[in-house]
Amino acid sequence: MAEPRSVRPRTNAGPGRLLIAVYLLFAIAASSRAALQIATRFDEAPLAYLLSALAAVVYIVAAVGLARAGHAGRRVALACCTLELVGVLGVGAFSLARPDLFPDETVWSGFGSGYGYIPLVLPVLGLAWLRHTRRQMAGAPS
Repeated sequence: MAEPRSVRPRTNAGPGRLLIAVYLLFAIAASSRAALQIATRFDEAPLAYLLSALAAVVYIVAAVGLARAGHAGRRVALACCTLELVGVLGVGAFSLARPDLFPDETVWSGFGSGYGYIPLVLPVLGLAWLRHTRRQMAGAPS
């Protein structure tokens, strides 16, 4: 008799649902903030506001990738979480080195300090979740 196929772990199940919800919350927050800032005060801090808009796009695409749960969704989520981690580390360091370019906060400036450092932790959690579900797919113990 053949062995039963193992259940394929999905990125959108279990704790992945909470992760998707947090990404969606940050997508809404970053999109709303960036849209308002760009529409009303773009000339005050264009770099900061454009970086907030970029963060919003990354959060939206990451949430969609995690929610799709297939191979393509996993690859999209992996790319977004990696870009997000590089972004928050790079922008965080740059905003501390050149605060004159960041007269207003972005989602990633100060390593996400204005958002309780969640932008710094979120991509790490996303990458850990992707790794966890990938390891389960390969049959390795989690």
